[in-house]
Amino acid sequence: MSDLEGFGFVMPHWLYWGWLAVMPLILMALSKRSEKRQGQVAESHPIMGEVQADEDPLIHLHFRGNAFTRSIDWISDKSGVFVALWTINAVCFYFYEVIMRYFFNMPTIWVHEASYLLLGMQYLLAGAHTLLHGGHVRVDVMYNLLPERGRVGMDIFTSMFFFIFTLALAGTSWTFFQDAYGMHETTVETWGIQYWPVKGMMLLGSILILLAGISKLIKDIALFVRMGEEGAQ
Repeated sequence: MSDLEGFGFVMPHWLYWGWLAVMPLILMALSKRSEKRQGQVAESHPIMGEVQADEDPLIHLHFRGNAFTRSIDWISDKSGVFVALWTINAVCFYFYEVIMRYFFNMPTIWVHEASYLLLGMQYLLAGAHTLLHGGHVRVDVMYNLLPERGRVGMDIFTSMFFFIFTLALAGTSWTFFQDAYGMHETTVETWGIQYWPVKGMMLLGSILILLAGISKLIKDIALFVRMGEEGAQ
C-alpha cells in the first residue's frame, strides 16, 4: 500500500515538474497568437544602458548594446516573464486546497509544499529580470549627487562586489545541487518531492543573474567611454 493512499488526489511529482516547464510556454504562445490575431503589436522597449528604474532616461539614449548584450537581455527578460506566470499555479493550488478542506473535509498534503517551492524557485530565477529592469534595491545617497557619467562610473566600480557575490552564489549552488542529486534528496513532508530540481533552479538563477551582470557591465563600460568622447567634443 502506498503511503499516500487515502489522501485523495495527490499530484504526481512528474506532473508537477512537467507542468511548471510547459505551462508558461503555453500561455506565452497563446498571448503572442492573440496579439497577432487582433493585429496588436506590443510596443518595443529596447534595453539600453539602464541601471535603475527611476534613473535619468537621458543616459539610456547613449548606448543600445550590441548583439551579445541584447541576446543576454532577451534571455533575462523572457526568463522573468516565464517564472512570473508560475504565480497563476499558486493561486489555483490554494483555491483547490480551500475547496477540498472546507467543502469536502479533505485537506491536501501537497498544495502548501508545491506552492512554497514554486515561489522560492520563482524568487531565485527572477534576479536577472529584476537587474535588467533596475528593480534591485540601491543606496542612492551619493549616487544621485553624481553627474550622469559619474553614475555610470560608479556602477562599473561597484560591479566588482556584484560579481564576488554572484560567483560565490553560483559556486555554493553547484555544491548544493551536486549533494542533493547525489543523495536523491527529497523534502521531509509526506509528499516527499525531489529537492535537487529546486537546488538546480538556485544554480540556474545565479547563472542568469551573472550573465545579466556581465551584459550590464559591458553596456556601462561602452556608455562610459562614449559619454567621455561626447563630452570631449
